[in-house]
Amino acid sequence: QVQFVESGGDLVQPGGSLILSCAASGNFFKNYIMGWYRQTPGNERELVARITADGTPTYADSVNGRFIISRIAGKNILTLQMNSLKPEDTASYYCNIFPPIQTHIFPWGQGTQVTVTS
Repeated sequence: QVQFVESGGDLVQPGGSLILSCAASGNFFKNYIMGWYRQTPGNERELVARITADGTPTYADSVNGRFIISRIAGKNILTLQMNSLKPEDTASYYCNIFPPIQTHIFPWGQGTQVTVTS
């Protein structure tokens, strides 16, 4: 199985910024659309942003203009620059391929917690 390890989550104030990182085993990033997802208690995971193999990003309306998803060339690393954070951004953030349907090969990692509060 591929292993995803998310990091960078923290407790921040509204309006603050964070950079999340996702490291993965294997050599597959260049062949897959990658995505950042988030989940809050009682809700399903939702797609926050995705990026194609050629680097074209797409964002959920809720984060468009505030977040930036990036690939690090030559490495299995995915990042999410989060700016102008809002309390509603509070969630556990995960990375995976898009769509995340091959969970037997690409299981969810532990995620990284982002908490936005005063």
